[in-house]
Amino acid sequence: MNNIFRLLLITFTLIILSPQVAMAYTYPTKVGEKLGTGIANVVTGVAEIPKTMIVTSKRENVAYGMTAGFFTGIVHMVGRTLTGAVDVVTFIVPTTPIVRPPFIWDEFERETTYTGWRIR
Repeated sequence: MNNIFRLLLITFTLIILSPQVAMAYTYPTKVGEKLGTGIANVVTGVAEIPKTMIVTSKRENVAYGMTAGFFTGIVHMVGRTLTGAVDVVTFIVPTTPIVRPPFIWDEFERETTYTGWRIR
Protein backbone atom coordinates (compact mmCIF):
# COMPACT_ATOMS: atom_id res chain seq x y z
CA MET A 1 0.00 0.00 0.00
CA ASN A 2 2.87 2.34 0.85
CA ASN A 3 4.52 1.73 -2.57
CA ILE A 4 1.29 2.49 -4.41
CA PHE A 5 0.95 5.74 -2.48
CA ARG A 6 4.54 6.75 -3.36
CA LEU A 7 3.98 5.90 -7.03
CA LEU A 8 0.81 7.98 -7.11
CA LEU A 9 2.56 10.87 -5.35
CA ILE A 10 5.45 10.83 -7.85
CA THR A 11 3.07 10.61 -10.80
CA PHE A 12 0.94 13.46 -9.47
CA THR A 13 4.05 15.62 -8.89
CA LEU A 14 5.30 15.00 -12.43
CA ILE A 15 1.93 15.89 -13.90
CA ILE A 16 1.69 19.11 -11.90
CA LEU A 17 5.20 20.21 -12.82
CA SER A 18 4.85 19.45 -16.53
CA PRO A 19 4.94 22.36 -19.00
CA GLN A 20 1.51 21.53 -20.39
CA VAL A 21 -0.10 22.41 -17.11
CA ALA A 22 1.77 25.71 -16.96
CA MET A 23 0.68 26.52 -20.52
CA ALA A 24 -2.92 25.60 -19.74
CA TYR A 25 -3.19 28.59 -17.42
CA THR A 26 -2.09 31.03 -20.14
CA TYR A 27 -4.41 29.59 -22.80
CA PRO A 28 -7.60 31.23 -21.45
CA THR A 29 -5.79 34.56 -21.25
CA LYS A 30 -4.59 34.36 -24.85
CA VAL A 31 -8.00 33.28 -26.11
CA GLY A 32 -9.70 36.04 -24.13
CA GLU A 33 -7.31 38.66 -25.49
CA LYS A 34 -7.97 37.52 -29.05
CA LEU A 35 -11.73 37.62 -28.54
CA GLY A 36 -11.53 41.08 -26.97
CA THR A 37 -9.30 42.40 -29.73
CA GLY A 38 -11.64 41.00 -32.37
CA ILE A 39 -14.74 42.54 -30.82
CA ALA A 40 -12.99 45.90 -30.40
CA ASN A 41 -11.85 45.89 -34.03
CA VAL A 42 -15.33 45.04 -35.32
CA VAL A 43 -16.88 47.86 -33.29
CA THR A 44 -14.20 50.52 -33.92
CA GLY A 45 -13.45 49.71 -37.56
CA VAL A 46 -15.40 52.74 -38.75
CA ALA A 47 -12.99 55.03 -36.86
CA GLU A 48 -10.31 54.12 -39.42
CA ILE A 49 -11.73 56.70 -41.82
CA PRO A 50 -11.05 59.81 -39.70
CA LYS A 51 -7.83 58.30 -38.32
CA THR A 52 -6.42 57.70 -41.80
CA MET A 53 -7.53 61.16 -42.93
CA ILE A 54 -5.67 62.73 -39.98
CA VAL A 55 -2.52 60.64 -40.51
CA THR A 56 -2.46 61.35 -44.25
CA SER A 57 -3.09 65.08 -43.70
CA LYS A 58 -0.16 65.31 -41.29
CA ARG A 59 2.11 63.34 -43.62
CA GLU A 60 1.15 65.03 -46.93
CA ASN A 61 -1.26 67.99 -46.79
CA VAL A 62 -4.85 68.65 -45.81
CA ALA A 63 -6.36 68.40 -49.31
CA TYR A 64 -4.65 65.07 -49.96
CA GLY A 65 -5.68 63.82 -46.52
CA MET A 66 -9.33 64.70 -47.09
CA THR A 67 -9.50 62.94 -50.47
CA ALA A 68 -7.01 60.09 -50.65
CA GLY A 69 -7.06 59.65 -46.88
CA PHE A 70 -10.83 59.21 -47.00
CA PHE A 71 -10.68 56.39 -49.56
CA THR A 72 -7.68 54.77 -47.89
CA GLY A 73 -9.61 54.99 -44.61
CA ILE A 74 -12.51 53.11 -46.16
CA VAL A 75 -10.12 50.32 -47.19
CA HIS A 76 -8.63 50.20 -43.68
CA MET A 77 -12.13 50.27 -42.15
CA VAL A 78 -13.11 47.19 -44.14
CA GLY A 79 -9.77 45.54 -43.33
CA ARG A 80 -9.99 46.19 -39.57
CA THR A 81 -13.64 45.14 -39.40
CA LEU A 82 -13.10 41.92 -41.36
CA THR A 83 -9.95 40.93 -39.47
CA GLY A 84 -11.83 41.60 -36.23
CA ALA A 85 -14.63 39.34 -37.40
CA VAL A 86 -12.11 36.64 -38.29
CA ASP A 87 -10.56 36.99 -34.81
CA VAL A 88 -13.99 36.61 -33.19
CA VAL A 89 -14.82 33.52 -35.23
CA THR A 90 -11.42 31.87 -34.69
CA PHE A 91 -10.78 33.06 -31.12
CA ILE A 92 -10.37 29.47 -29.93
CA VAL A 93 -6.98 29.32 -31.73
CA PRO A 94 -4.63 31.76 -29.96
CA THR A 95 -2.88 33.71 -32.73
CA THR A 96 -1.41 37.17 -32.97
CA PRO A 97 -3.62 39.91 -34.42
CA ILE A 98 -3.54 40.41 -38.19
CA VAL A 99 -3.97 44.18 -38.00
CA ARG A 100 -1.23 46.44 -36.59
CA PRO A 101 -1.68 48.22 -34.22
CA PRO A 102 -4.05 45.72 -32.61
CA PHE A 103 -6.40 48.44 -31.35
CA ILE A 104 -7.21 51.62 -33.24
CA TRP A 105 -6.32 53.81 -30.26
CA ASP A 106 -2.82 52.31 -29.97
CA GLU A 107 -0.24 54.38 -31.84
CA PHE A 108 -2.91 56.65 -33.30
CA GLU A 109 -0.37 58.58 -35.40
CA ARG A 110 0.66 55.42 -37.28
CA GLU A 111 -1.13 54.13 -40.37
CA THR A 112 -2.69 50.70 -40.11
CA THR A 113 -0.81 47.74 -41.57
CA TYR A 114 -1.58 44.05 -41.84
CA THR A 115 0.58 41.02 -41.06
CA GLY A 116 0.23 37.26 -41.12
CA TRP A 117 -0.96 35.10 -38.27
CA ARG A 118 1.44 33.50 -35.82
CA ILE A 119 0.57 31.15 -32.99
CA ARG A 120 1.15 32.80 -29.60
